[in-house]
Amino acid sequence: MKFYISSAGIKKVAIPNSGSGKGSSAAANRRFSNRTFLPVVLLLAICLPFLFVRIAFLVLESATLCSSLDCIGLRVFGGSDLSAKLRDELTRALVEASQGEDGGRIETTSPASFNQLVEDMTSNGHDIKAFAFKTKAMILKMERKVQSARQRESIYWHLASHGVPKSVHCLCLKLAEEYAVNAMARSRLPPPESVSRLADSSFHHLVLLTDNVLAASVVISSAVQSAANPEKLVFHIVTDKKTYTPMHAWFATNSIESAVVEVKGLHQYDWSQEVNVGVKEMLEIHRLIWSHYYNNLKEDNFEFDGQHKRKLEALSPSCLSLMNHLRIYIPELFPDLDKIVFLDDDIVVQHDLSSLWELDLNGKVVGAVFDSWCGSNCCPGRKLKDYLNFSNPLISSNFHYDHCAWLYGMNVFDLKAWRRSNITKAYHRWLELNLNSGLGLWYPGALPPALMAFKGHVHPIDSSWHVAGLGCQASEVSRERLEAAAVVHFSGPAKPWLEIGFPEVRSLWTSHVNFSNKFIRKCRIKG
Repeated sequence: MKFYISSAGIKKVAIPNSGSGKGSSAAANRRFSNRTFLPVVLLLAICLPFLFVRIAFLVLESATLCSSLDCIGLRVFGGSDLSAKLRDELTRALVEASQGEDGGRIETTSPASFNQLVEDMTSNGHDIKAFAFKTKAMILKMERKVQSARQRESIYWHLASHGVPKSVHCLCLKLAEEYAVNAMARSRLPPPESVSRLADSSFHHLVLLTDNVLAASVVISSAVQSAANPEKLVFHIVTDKKTYTPMHAWFATNSIESAVVEVKGLHQYDWSQEVNVGVKEMLEIHRLIWSHYYNNLKEDNFEFDGQHKRKLEALSPSCLSLMNHLRIYIPELFPDLDKIVFLDDDIVVQHDLSSLWELDLNGKVVGAVFDSWCGSNCCPGRKLKDYLNFSNPLISSNFHYDHCAWLYGMNVFDLKAWRRSNITKAYHRWLELNLNSGLGLWYPGALPPALMAFKGHVHPIDSSWHVAGLGCQASEVSRERLEAAAVVHFSGPAKPWLEIGFPEVRSLWTSHVNFSNKFIRKCRIKG
């Protein structure tokens, strides 16, 4: 077949009479050659790299088993048997390494990295057994480095939780100065027309024991914003002498609409000699417990002991805080009140709390959430064994190690029932027993002796009232539980006003900070 083609297109097609078979065969050959050449090239381009990689891998894999070209050829074209042998030999070597045979000899010279391991194996011609032991030694060394880094992180967290941010310290100084120069900052709290509410049982009384002005402002602001009837709220803030003036200045110059706020310093209480002696003894024993654990921690090998993380948590600044330990004296602090809701200074109120005053505690002294949110037979949170030393018979004979601990930080107290009980005396009795037992009955902190003193006096309330742990395990709390909680508690070292606070939950706290306040701006407190 012949084509005559011009610029205008195909003009004529001619089919010759003679030699047609030969011409057709040649054209078909050319057509076959042109059509198959490109696919063949593409197929080779795809297959050859895989073949090259296969050959290279088998050559490297066979290096320790054979060195001749014939052996390598067998591996390339039929290497399944040798691969199985190699796999079995490597498995045996790894089992020997896991059992620890000859591990100590090689561990001292273990490679520091994977590249060093490869270089050592290729340059020195080690067998598979040596490879297994060196790999084990390298992994063990890396695991110890990771563990050491985690322990050091715990130390740094511990040190960071001790510090008072410069901005928070600045706020106290500015407010103390304001108290000295501004008569409004020294005005009475509450104003005279609201004094009658302080002992009126028809109002809802909330108690804070704190020396942190910024934290107290967030607690009260969030409680008022969440309240259905804020005019029924009466806040009683108790603080120490050094914090009294800035605390008073803040709430005198930043009045809370509807609600009543009372600020009182410990130096303004006229306690009996018995109470003063009891408080002094209590603080001294807690200081001795803290020192006991601190000294033991310094003497131990910190690098490889996993128990030290729990001990560091127990040595937090709150363990020596006067305001934390004074909780056991709430009936003496408020002799005219019958029922109160206690709030820690590291909480945020998200929903109305008025139903708490209507709760029937069934004759118990305290209503509290147990560290469980999956039912009565489940305890995913902290248990008594996390606070108490059950190796001591005094503890094991009086408590069950697997029982859930209840949460401190948002509690309902029936003060009339408390005054009828012997809870405060039981608290001091346990302190004396701990002192006489070598200070090892429990970890440092305000909660362990309270768990013991309040035994049999706790009424469980619904877990949605109080979600804790946002200062140590924020990622473990689901968003649904956070939104449903009436109170979220930043218990743990990562307080929201510290740089180590978790950013994913810090906004729950910073949303209640008054960033428009002039003192907040001057001290550069940021969210």
